[in-house]
Amino acid sequence: MAKRRVGVWLVGAKGGVATTMMTGLAALRGGAIDPVGLITETDPFARLGLVGFGELVVGGHDIRSGRLGDEARRMWSESRAITPELIDGAAGFFAEVEPRLRPGTLVASGDRIRSLADPEAAAVVESPRAAVERIGRDLAEFVAAERLEHLVVVNVASTEPPPSLPIPLTFAEVEPLLDDPARCPLPSSSLYFLAAAAAGASYINFTPSTGATPACLQQLALERGVAHAGCDGKTGETLLKSVLAPMFAARNLQVMSWVGHNIFGNMDGKVLDDPRNKAAKVRSKDHLLAAILGYPPQTHVSIEYIESLGDWKTAWDHVHFRGFLGTPMTLQFTWQGCDSILAAPLVLDLVRLVERAHRGGERGPLDWLACFFKSPIGVAEQSFAAQVSMLMNWASRTLADDRAGV
Repeated sequence: MAKRRVGVWLVGAKGGVATTMMTGLAALRGGAIDPVGLITETDPFARLGLVGFGELVVGGHDIRSGRLGDEARRMWSESRAITPELIDGAAGFFAEVEPRLRPGTLVASGDRIRSLADPEAAAVVESPRAAVERIGRDLAEFVAAERLEHLVVVNVASTEPPPSLPIPLTFAEVEPLLDDPARCPLPSSSLYFLAAAAAGASYINFTPSTGATPACLQQLALERGVAHAGCDGKTGETLLKSVLAPMFAARNLQVMSWVGHNIFGNMDGKVLDDPRNKAAKVRSKDHLLAAILGYPPQTHVSIEYIESLGDWKTAWDHVHFRGFLGTPMTLQFTWQGCDSILAAPLVLDLVRLVERAHRGGERGPLDWLACFFKSPIGVAEQSFAAQVSMLMNWASRTLADDRAGV
């Protein structure tokens, strides 16, 4: 069977998640690692005809200079997360990808992200419309130059602040505002989505940033036949919340309070040290408990930047609950994980699943991917087990359609 060529365009291509994903992709191609952490390599997904690792072609945008290999090596020198042997093994892959990287946009990205940009990127002045058109040209040129059958754009950039202006309900109201930076309410993640939609690409928002979340952009996705998924990858503390909270509900135990303290030291942590950027992340991490329990317990989520931790993040959670006879009890747990190592395989899974959905004719928000996200678009269900059932049901339907020749 002839090999497919499917593009993966990474927004934030020089960050920890992106370079970890690329290091892993190179290792998977060469058989240097086992596919631990990738559900798409397990049954029934392995029978779905997903795009192969050797069929993925990577490009991307970033606002910083520097070499991909240097960023990957930082994962070893600062966090001891990727071995030098794997980084050396990915050198050829990085050399292939770097000529495909393009400067990103800083339009409506927020002061903290702008402060991290190279001077050349920070000096670019463009309207939201000009940014969308420039990004769109980059995507179109990538598709043409690499002879791609389809393109999946993935936002793995740092978290931007929430929009400061209300976003209208229809794109017809938003479209004229793209010429006026002072009045346009769309942040940079949404501009990347508009460019992806114009290029006919699928879109994945792995961050808490706005992306395709507004109703006007979801409608635009349907009108333009764009499959999309998001937002905010569920990798650590919130993953545990979505697993543990249903236990309290099922046993009719009353959760009175749930407090979580998070510390980490990577680039995302540095960005989240700004209260405006942090607000988007906290909102994404804190909303699911009421949806699962059926009532809102007292909650508190803190996120603090501790530079020395590098890519490692630690969460301490304290759950105060009431049982039979009104007796109060507690559950406490500590979660420690390497942020990019947890996220990178999910990005690969999502790319393969979204491309398969697009190939099968699916458009709009892919709600069956809810288990991958803290704030899945269009999905009220927050229990991880129930969300996994949605994913498995989609796989079963897809296999049945394949057998029926649909």
